[in-house]
Amino acid sequence: MTIEPRIEALKAKHALLEDAIVKEALRPCPDTIVLRSLKWRKLVIKDEIARLTIN
Repeated sequence: MTIEPRIEALKAKHALLEDAIVKEALRPCPDTIVLRSLKWRKLVIKDEIARLTIN
């Protein structure tokens, strides 16, 4: 079983989170708690991508 589909799915989620972060940051009054949560989730995905590509 190849891990490429899993990595591609994670990259897609990572991109969606980046879009959500940008949209939230551009709001007149961005919610810092939402931004922190989105950034944390994005980092977790980035770490998982790195772990899968190393192995």
